[in-house]
Amino acid sequence: MRRAGERLRRNLLYAVPVRLLADPGRDALRDRVRCLLLSRTVLPPPRFIRPMATPSKKKTTAKTTATTQAAKKAKPTTAAAASAATTAQDGPISTFVRHHYRHFNAAVVIDAAEGYKAHLAKGGSMFVTLAGAMSTAEMGLSLAEMIRQDKIHGICCTGANLEEDIYNLVAHTHYERVPNYRDLTPKDEVKLLKRHLNRVTDTCIPEGEAIRRIEKHLVALWHKAEKNGQKFFPHEFAYQLLNSGVLEQYYEIDPKNSWLLAAAERNLPLFVPGWEDSTCGNIFAAHCIEGDVKDPRTMRGGIEYMMHLAEWYTEYTKKSKLGFFQIGGGIAGDFPICVVPMLHQDLGRRKIPLWDYFCQISDSTTSFGSYSGAVPNEKITWGKLDETGPKYVIESDATIVAPLVFAQVLGW
Repeated sequence: MRRAGERLRRNLLYAVPVRLLADPGRDALRDRVRCLLLSRTVLPPPRFIRPMATPSKKKTTAKTTATTQAAKKAKPTTAAAASAATTAQDGPISTFVRHHYRHFNAAVVIDAAEGYKAHLAKGGSMFVTLAGAMSTAEMGLSLAEMIRQDKIHGICCTGANLEEDIYNLVAHTHYERVPNYRDLTPKDEVKLLKRHLNRVTDTCIPEGEAIRRIEKHLVALWHKAEKNGQKFFPHEFAYQLLNSGVLEQYYEIDPKNSWLLAAAERNLPLFVPGWEDSTCGNIFAAHCIEGDVKDPRTMRGGIEYMMHLAEWYTEYTKKSKLGFFQIGGGIAGDFPICVVPMLHQDLGRRKIPLWDYFCQISDSTTSFGSYSGAVPNEKITWGKLDETGPKYVIESDATIVAPLVFAQVLGW
């Protein structure tokens, strides 16, 4: 008997949902379960008791019956209608994700995408940041379409992402993939060096066909600007290069898959802090050292980028609140998100809104003291986010996750 009682107690413990125990209409069931769990008394199996329906004080008439039937046929609520519309518009990728991505980081992929769409639907805009080697990962396959469809309204990226999208555009067929890169020995790496192949994980960028191919055209733009006494930001020189058409003779991918070309065509607001540590930044410094470019100020730098960002954010948020979609960490994310506390605390512009939506895709670990891995709530203490805005963290590989979020926003 005791063994049977223990078995009954265990079965009830795992079988009864917590929500039933919290439901006032389940008093009898709750009392029995409590008694069983807190004692060794063996009770007979309880009979499931349905909660009593609250009797209506209104008389049932033909009119109320008709109203009830009409309500059943009525359209769903706004939220339900929006959800149904979203599902109806889903393409095969979104359908797959919705069906399979149900828990943990996978579920947040859907939550973040739905939050992204909701933010745009209420008139908001989105600012995206690109760290790592997203351009070499060919993020442009989805990112370019996001730009063209007005799902992205500003970008902050590293100097590497700025130039590497152009490299891929003009030298794609000369890239080499090394699937077994983890097995490479130092001697193998030297062989790649001698062949002028610059490795990024499993992908090698060809120096001659990529870097040197665009160098002469960039240098020409630097000389022209210096001669005319003009100064431009790194992304402005990149836009000039792409919009001039001089590189079209080298295109080796469908240009619609270049996110930077899509941005240049729309003159999308772009910010590139720390550009100096990129390959093109090194080349520019070398030309300045040699005296080929006499005035380093021909290239506008990081402080001017922050000043430009501050004024752009101030004006833009007068018409639309900005969300922050961060791919990776580093300077690409840290630089722009700081503009809000600077505006509030250092410039006294207290009425400027905070970032209205936040999502970060990262594998950084918070407990290591990583700024890149800081959870969204930590940003509240710095005056970057408020306590009520939607916040998401997807702890995963951005090259896998970001295209899936974009696919849902685009309805693919």
